[in-house]
Amino acid sequence: MLSRRQALAAATILAAGEARAQAAWPDRPIRVIVPFAAGGNADIIGRVLQPRLQEKLGQPVVVENRPGAGGSIGAEAVARARPDGYTLLIGSNGPLSVNPVVQARLPYDAPKDFAPIAMAMQVPHCLVVQANAPYRTVADVVAASRAAPGEGIGIGTAGVASATHLSLESFKAATGARLLHIPYRGAGATVPDFLAGNLPMLFTELSTGLQLHRDGEGRVVAIASAERQSALPDVPTMIEQGVPGFTAGSYVGLLAPAGTPPEVMRKLGTAMAAIVAEPDFRARMQALGGEAATGALATPEGFAAYIAGDLEKSRIAARAADIKPE
Repeated sequence: MLSRRQALAAATILAAGEARAQAAWPDRPIRVIVPFAAGGNADIIGRVLQPRLQEKLGQPVVVENRPGAGGSIGAEAVARARPDGYTLLIGSNGPLSVNPVVQARLPYDAPKDFAPIAMAMQVPHCLVVQANAPYRTVADVVAASRAAPGEGIGIGTAGVASATHLSLESFKAATGARLLHIPYRGAGATVPDFLAGNLPMLFTELSTGLQLHRDGEGRVVAIASAERQSALPDVPTMIEQGVPGFTAGSYVGLLAPAGTPPEVMRKLGTAMAAIVAEPDFRARMQALGGEAATGALATPEGFAAYIAGDLEKSRIAARAADIKPE
Protein backbone atom coordinates (compact mmCIF):
# COMPACT_ATOMS: atom_id res chain seq x y z
CA MET A 1 0.00 0.00 0.00
CA LEU A 2 1.33 3.43 -0.90
CA SER A 3 2.14 5.85 1.86
CA ARG A 4 0.53 9.29 1.81
CA ARG A 5 3.81 10.79 0.58
CA GLN A 6 4.11 8.20 -2.20
CA ALA A 7 0.49 8.77 -3.23
CA LEU A 8 1.03 12.52 -3.41
CA ALA A 9 4.20 12.02 -5.42
CA ALA A 10 2.41 9.70 -7.84
CA ALA A 11 -0.46 12.16 -8.23
CA THR A 12 2.00 14.97 -8.92
CA ILE A 13 3.81 12.93 -11.55
CA LEU A 14 0.48 11.98 -13.19
CA ALA A 15 -0.72 15.60 -13.22
CA ALA A 16 2.57 16.74 -14.69
CA GLY A 17 2.32 14.07 -17.37
CA GLU A 18 -1.23 15.15 -18.25
CA ALA A 19 -0.17 18.80 -18.38
CA ARG A 20 2.73 17.93 -20.70
CA ALA A 21 0.38 15.90 -22.90
CA GLN A 22 -2.06 18.81 -23.18
CA ALA A 23 0.73 21.32 -23.73
CA ALA A 24 2.06 19.14 -26.55
CA TRP A 25 -1.28 19.06 -28.38
CA PRO A 26 -1.38 18.56 -31.28
CA ASP A 27 1.40 16.08 -31.89
CA ARG A 28 -0.27 14.09 -34.68
CA PRO A 29 -2.75 14.61 -37.56
CA ILE A 30 -6.21 16.00 -36.83
CA ARG A 31 -9.31 14.59 -38.50
CA VAL A 32 -12.14 16.97 -39.41
CA ILE A 33 -15.40 15.22 -40.29
CA VAL A 34 -17.83 16.83 -42.73
CA PRO A 35 -21.19 15.06 -42.26
CA PHE A 36 -22.26 15.69 -45.86
CA ALA A 37 -21.16 14.73 -49.34
CA ALA A 38 -18.58 16.75 -51.23
CA GLY A 39 -19.67 19.97 -52.89
CA GLY A 40 -22.08 21.47 -50.35
CA ASN A 41 -21.51 24.48 -48.12
CA ALA A 42 -20.22 22.46 -45.17
CA ASP A 43 -17.74 20.60 -47.38
CA ILE A 44 -16.54 23.81 -49.05
CA ILE A 45 -16.01 25.52 -45.69
CA GLY A 46 -14.22 22.46 -44.32
CA ARG A 47 -11.79 22.52 -47.23
CA VAL A 48 -11.27 26.27 -46.95
CA LEU A 49 -10.47 25.84 -43.26
CA GLN A 50 -8.22 22.79 -43.74
CA PRO A 51 -4.97 24.48 -44.90
CA ARG A 52 -5.48 27.37 -42.51
CA LEU A 53 -5.97 25.11 -39.49
CA GLN A 54 -2.98 23.08 -40.61
CA GLU A 55 -0.83 26.21 -40.68
CA LYS A 56 -2.07 27.52 -37.31
CA LEU A 57 -1.83 24.19 -35.47
CA GLY A 58 1.35 22.86 -37.06
CA GLN A 59 -0.03 19.39 -37.84
CA PRO A 60 -1.70 17.78 -40.87
CA VAL A 61 -5.47 18.29 -40.97
CA VAL A 62 -7.46 15.69 -42.91
CA VAL A 63 -11.02 16.39 -44.09
CA GLU A 64 -13.21 13.29 -44.15
CA ASN A 65 -16.71 13.26 -45.69
CA ARG A 66 -19.10 11.00 -43.83
CA PRO A 67 -22.60 11.77 -45.24
CA GLY A 68 -25.96 10.27 -44.41
CA ALA A 69 -29.16 10.82 -42.43
CA GLY A 70 -29.10 14.59 -42.89
CA GLY A 71 -25.69 14.87 -41.28
CA SER A 72 -26.47 12.64 -38.31
CA ILE A 73 -24.05 9.84 -39.22
CA GLY A 74 -21.00 12.08 -39.32
CA ALA A 75 -22.12 14.03 -36.25
CA GLU A 76 -22.55 10.78 -34.30
CA ALA A 77 -19.00 9.74 -35.22
CA VAL A 78 -17.65 12.91 -33.63
CA ALA A 79 -19.96 12.72 -30.61
CA ARG A 80 -18.62 9.21 -29.88
CA ALA A 81 -14.97 10.05 -30.61
CA ARG A 82 -12.36 10.36 -27.90
CA PRO A 83 -12.47 13.99 -26.67
CA ASP A 84 -8.80 14.67 -27.24
CA GLY A 85 -8.94 17.30 -29.99
CA TYR A 86 -7.99 14.93 -32.79
CA THR A 87 -11.52 14.43 -34.16
CA LEU A 88 -13.55 17.54 -34.96
CA LEU A 89 -16.85 18.31 -36.67
CA ILE A 90 -17.79 20.78 -39.37
CA GLY A 91 -21.24 21.39 -37.95
CA SER A 92 -24.25 23.16 -39.46
CA ASN A 93 -28.01 23.58 -39.08
CA GLY A 94 -28.81 20.04 -40.18
CA PRO A 95 -27.18 17.94 -37.46
CA LEU A 96 -27.25 20.63 -34.76
CA SER A 97 -30.48 22.64 -35.12
CA VAL A 98 -32.83 20.70 -37.40
CA ASN A 99 -32.28 16.97 -36.82
CA PRO A 100 -32.90 17.25 -33.04
CA VAL A 101 -36.38 18.51 -33.92
CA VAL A 102 -37.33 16.25 -36.83
CA GLN A 103 -35.52 12.95 -36.12
CA ALA A 104 -37.17 10.86 -33.43
CA ARG A 105 -34.23 8.57 -32.64
CA LEU A 106 -31.21 10.81 -32.97
CA PRO A 107 -28.07 8.89 -31.92
CA TYR A 108 -26.59 11.89 -30.08
CA ASP A 109 -27.71 14.80 -27.92
CA ALA A 110 -26.77 17.91 -29.89
CA PRO A 111 -26.68 20.39 -26.96
CA LYS A 112 -24.74 18.01 -24.68
CA ASP A 113 -22.43 15.96 -26.90
CA PHE A 114 -20.54 18.77 -28.65
CA ALA A 115 -18.28 21.60 -27.55
CA PRO A 116 -18.67 24.52 -30.00
CA ILE A 117 -15.38 26.19 -30.92
CA ALA A 118 -16.35 28.96 -33.33
CA MET A 119 -18.72 29.71 -36.17
CA ALA A 120 -16.95 30.06 -39.50
CA MET A 121 -19.66 31.66 -41.61
CA GLN A 122 -23.36 32.38 -42.00
CA VAL A 123 -25.40 32.23 -45.20
CA PRO A 124 -28.81 33.91 -45.08
CA HIS A 125 -31.79 32.34 -46.76
CA CYS A 126 -33.50 34.20 -49.56
CA LEU A 127 -36.60 34.25 -51.74
CA VAL A 128 -35.87 33.75 -55.44
CA VAL A 129 -38.33 34.13 -58.31
CA GLN A 130 -38.06 33.52 -62.04
CA ALA A 131 -36.20 36.31 -63.86
CA ASN A 132 -39.25 37.08 -66.00
CA ALA A 133 -41.73 36.96 -63.11
CA PRO A 134 -43.62 40.19 -62.33
CA TYR A 135 -42.83 39.98 -58.60
CA ARG A 136 -40.42 42.65 -57.37
CA THR A 137 -41.14 42.65 -53.64
CA VAL A 138 -42.26 40.38 -50.83
CA ALA A 139 -45.64 42.10 -50.95
CA ASP A 140 -45.96 41.18 -54.64
CA VAL A 141 -45.25 37.52 -53.88
CA VAL A 142 -47.68 37.40 -50.95
CA ALA A 143 -50.46 39.07 -52.94
CA ALA A 144 -49.96 36.78 -55.94
CA SER A 145 -49.90 33.68 -53.73
CA ARG A 146 -53.18 34.64 -52.08
CA ALA A 147 -54.79 35.16 -55.46
CA ALA A 148 -53.45 31.91 -56.94
CA PRO A 149 -55.84 28.96 -57.35
CA GLY A 150 -55.50 25.69 -55.47
CA GLU A 151 -52.83 25.56 -52.82
CA GLY A 152 -50.98 28.63 -54.03
CA ILE A 153 -47.71 29.12 -55.88
CA GLY A 154 -45.16 26.30 -55.89
CA ILE A 155 -41.85 26.93 -54.14
CA GLY A 156 -38.85 24.63 -53.84
CA THR A 157 -36.56 23.97 -50.88
CA ALA A 158 -33.70 21.61 -50.11
CA GLY A 159 -36.09 19.01 -48.71
CA VAL A 160 -38.72 18.10 -46.14
CA ALA A 161 -37.63 19.33 -42.69
CA SER A 162 -34.50 20.93 -44.13
CA ALA A 163 -33.31 24.26 -42.76
CA THR A 164 -34.78 26.08 -45.76
CA HIS A 165 -38.10 24.26 -45.38
CA LEU A 166 -38.38 25.36 -41.76
CA SER A 167 -37.47 28.91 -42.78
CA LEU A 168 -40.13 28.81 -45.49
CA GLU A 169 -42.76 27.73 -42.96
CA SER A 170 -41.73 30.60 -40.69
CA PHE A 171 -42.04 32.98 -43.65
CA LYS A 172 -45.50 31.68 -44.49
CA ALA A 173 -46.61 32.06 -40.87
CA ALA A 174 -45.24 35.61 -40.72
CA THR A 175 -46.75 36.82 -44.01
CA GLY A 176 -49.80 34.68 -44.69
CA ALA A 177 -48.38 33.70 -48.07
CA ARG A 178 -50.02 30.68 -49.74
CA LEU A 179 -47.01 28.80 -51.06
CA LEU A 180 -47.05 25.10 -51.96
CA HIS A 181 -43.90 23.45 -50.65
CA ILE A 182 -42.08 21.33 -53.22
CA PRO A 183 -39.20 19.46 -51.54
CA TYR A 184 -36.02 18.32 -53.30
CA ARG A 185 -32.95 16.33 -52.29
CA GLY A 186 -30.69 19.26 -51.56
CA ALA A 187 -30.51 22.86 -52.77
CA GLY A 188 -28.57 21.91 -55.89
CA ALA A 189 -31.37 19.59 -56.99
CA THR A 190 -33.83 22.49 -57.18
CA VAL A 191 -31.81 24.37 -59.78
CA PRO A 192 -32.49 22.29 -62.96
CA ASP A 193 -36.27 22.52 -62.51
CA PHE A 194 -36.02 26.21 -61.70
CA LEU A 195 -33.90 26.87 -64.80
CA ALA A 196 -36.36 24.89 -66.92
CA GLY A 197 -39.18 27.11 -65.67
CA ASN A 198 -40.96 24.26 -63.91
CA LEU A 199 -40.47 25.74 -60.45
CA PRO A 200 -41.80 29.27 -59.95
CA MET A 201 -39.86 30.12 -56.80
CA LEU A 202 -37.14 28.99 -54.41
CA PHE A 203 -36.59 29.52 -50.71
CA THR A 204 -32.91 28.75 -50.57
CA GLU A 205 -29.51 29.75 -49.28
CA LEU A 206 -28.09 32.94 -50.75
CA SER A 207 -25.13 30.92 -52.02
CA THR A 208 -27.58 29.27 -54.45
CA GLY A 209 -29.70 32.32 -55.17
CA LEU A 210 -26.70 34.57 -55.73
CA GLN A 211 -25.46 32.68 -58.78
CA LEU A 212 -28.94 32.56 -60.33
CA HIS A 213 -29.29 36.30 -59.75
CA ARG A 214 -25.87 37.15 -61.17
CA ASP A 215 -26.46 35.00 -64.24
CA GLY A 216 -29.82 36.63 -64.91
CA GLU A 217 -31.57 33.27 -64.53
CA GLY A 218 -33.49 34.24 -61.40
CA ARG A 219 -34.11 37.25 -59.19
CA VAL A 220 -33.50 37.45 -55.46
CA VAL A 221 -36.50 39.41 -54.15
CA ALA A 222 -35.53 39.51 -50.47
CA ILE A 223 -32.86 38.27 -48.11
CA ALA A 224 -33.60 36.97 -44.62
CA SER A 225 -30.72 38.73 -42.86
CA ALA A 226 -30.64 41.52 -40.29
CA GLU A 227 -28.75 43.78 -42.70
CA ARG A 228 -28.23 43.90 -46.45
CA GLN A 229 -25.55 41.61 -47.81
CA SER A 230 -22.40 42.93 -49.43
CA ALA A 231 -22.79 40.40 -52.26
CA LEU A 232 -26.17 41.95 -53.26
CA PRO A 233 -26.29 45.40 -51.66
CA ASP A 234 -29.29 46.51 -53.76
CA VAL A 235 -31.55 43.69 -52.55
CA PRO A 236 -33.53 44.65 -49.43
CA THR A 237 -33.99 42.39 -46.44
CA MET A 238 -37.26 40.76 -45.40
CA ILE A 239 -37.34 43.16 -42.45
CA GLU A 240 -37.06 46.18 -44.74
CA GLN A 241 -39.99 44.80 -46.73
CA GLY A 242 -42.36 44.65 -43.80
CA VAL A 243 -41.68 41.25 -42.20
CA PRO A 244 -40.69 42.39 -38.68
CA GLY A 245 -37.67 40.70 -37.15
CA PHE A 246 -37.55 37.98 -39.81
CA THR A 247 -34.11 36.44 -40.13
CA ALA A 248 -33.23 32.94 -41.26
CA GLY A 249 -30.10 31.31 -42.51
CA SER A 250 -27.63 28.48 -42.42
CA TYR A 251 -24.37 28.41 -40.55
CA VAL A 252 -21.19 26.37 -40.56
CA GLY A 253 -18.72 26.10 -37.71
CA LEU A 254 -16.18 23.94 -35.94
CA LEU A 255 -17.01 21.76 -32.95
CA ALA A 256 -15.24 19.18 -30.79
CA PRO A 257 -16.65 16.31 -28.73
CA ALA A 258 -17.89 17.40 -25.30
CA GLY A 259 -15.23 16.95 -22.65
CA THR A 260 -12.31 18.09 -24.83
CA PRO A 261 -9.63 19.53 -22.49
CA PRO A 262 -9.85 23.31 -21.92
CA GLU A 263 -6.30 23.92 -23.15
CA VAL A 264 -7.05 22.13 -26.42
CA MET A 265 -10.26 24.13 -26.80
CA ARG A 266 -8.32 27.32 -26.15
CA LYS A 267 -5.80 26.53 -28.90
CA LEU A 268 -8.56 25.63 -31.36
CA GLY A 269 -10.47 28.78 -30.46
CA THR A 270 -7.40 30.95 -30.94
CA ALA A 271 -6.75 29.39 -34.34
CA MET A 272 -10.35 29.86 -35.51
CA ALA A 273 -10.54 33.45 -34.29
CA ALA A 274 -7.43 34.27 -36.31
CA ILE A 275 -8.73 32.47 -39.41
CA VAL A 276 -12.15 34.14 -39.57
CA ALA A 277 -10.48 37.54 -39.20
CA GLU A 278 -8.22 37.03 -42.23
CA PRO A 279 -9.19 39.31 -45.16
CA ASP A 280 -8.82 36.51 -47.72
CA PHE A 281 -11.05 34.19 -45.68
CA ARG A 282 -13.68 36.91 -45.35
CA ALA A 283 -13.51 37.60 -49.08
CA ARG A 284 -13.95 33.90 -49.84
CA MET A 285 -17.06 33.72 -47.64
CA GLN A 286 -18.56 36.75 -49.39
CA ALA A 287 -17.90 35.14 -52.76
CA LEU A 288 -19.95 32.17 -51.53
CA GLY A 289 -22.85 34.44 -50.64
CA GLY A 290 -22.17 34.44 -46.92
CA GLU A 291 -20.37 36.38 -44.24
CA ALA A 292 -17.50 35.25 -42.04
CA ALA A 293 -18.33 35.09 -38.34
CA THR A 294 -17.65 38.19 -36.29
CA GLY A 295 -17.52 39.13 -32.63
CA ALA A 296 -19.05 36.68 -30.19
CA LEU A 297 -19.98 34.22 -32.95
CA ALA A 298 -16.28 33.46 -33.35
CA THR A 299 -16.08 32.36 -29.69
CA PRO A 300 -17.18 29.10 -28.05
CA GLU A 301 -19.73 30.85 -25.84
CA GLY A 302 -21.22 32.94 -28.63
CA PHE A 303 -21.41 30.04 -31.05
CA ALA A 304 -23.06 27.83 -28.42
CA ALA A 305 -25.67 30.51 -27.71
CA TYR A 306 -26.38 30.92 -31.41
CA ILE A 307 -26.90 27.17 -31.88
CA ALA A 308 -29.28 27.09 -28.91
CA GLY A 309 -31.30 29.98 -30.34
CA ASP A 310 -31.43 28.41 -33.79
CA LEU A 311 -32.59 25.11 -32.31
CA GLU A 312 -35.49 26.90 -30.62
CA LYS A 313 -36.41 28.63 -33.90
CA SER A 314 -36.49 25.20 -35.56
CA ARG A 315 -38.84 23.89 -32.87
CA ILE A 316 -41.21 26.82 -33.38
CA ALA A 317 -41.17 26.44 -37.18
CA ALA A 318 -41.74 22.68 -36.96
CA ARG A 319 -44.74 23.19 -34.69
CA ALA A 320 -46.17 25.81 -37.07
CA ALA A 321 -45.85 23.38 -39.98
CA ASP A 322 -47.04 20.41 -37.92
CA ILE A 323 -43.82 18.53 -38.68
CA LYS A 324 -43.54 15.52 -36.39
CA PRO A 325 -40.26 13.75 -35.50
CA GLU A 326 -39.83 10.59 -37.56
